[in-house]
Amino acid sequence: MATFFKEKELLRTSGEVEPDTVLDAKIVGVYFSAGWCPPCRQFTPILADAYEEIRNKKYPFEIVFISSDKKVEHMDQYIAEDHGDWLHLSFANPFNNELRELFNVSAIPKLIILKPSGEVITNLGRKEIQDRGSLCVRSWLESAGIAFR
Repeated sequence: MATFFKEKELLRTSGEVEPDTVLDAKIVGVYFSAGWCPPCRQFTPILADAYEEIRNKKYPFEIVFISSDKKVEHMDQYIAEDHGDWLHLSFANPFNNELRELFNVSAIPKLIILKPSGEVITNLGRKEIQDRGSLCVRSWLESAGIAFR
């Protein structure tokens, strides 16, 4: 996963800066969302609960949020109100747009699940989380060839 996010400043919801190595050997959910979007506001708490369950089980999984908000203040408020303690890129980072183009994101919310190599496991992460909750991480890990307990 380091290939996509190599040398990118990754921030926790708390504001703490993480090294890009925090994503090494992990499944990564790239989450495209915005606070102005009602479906996003509905799905984000569901994702936050699933994220917490997955992290509590010590599965190698991380989320990187890519904002589609119009102002940094709106993004910050959305993060503070609804997000789990996952990662995000800064609001003005041009890489946000590069990722939208790379993954052909035309509607949000969108959760794309990636192998540690950066290969797409599924473009339907949102649906899988809504249907199966945190249990879907097992199929993602299996698809990536990562052993789990």
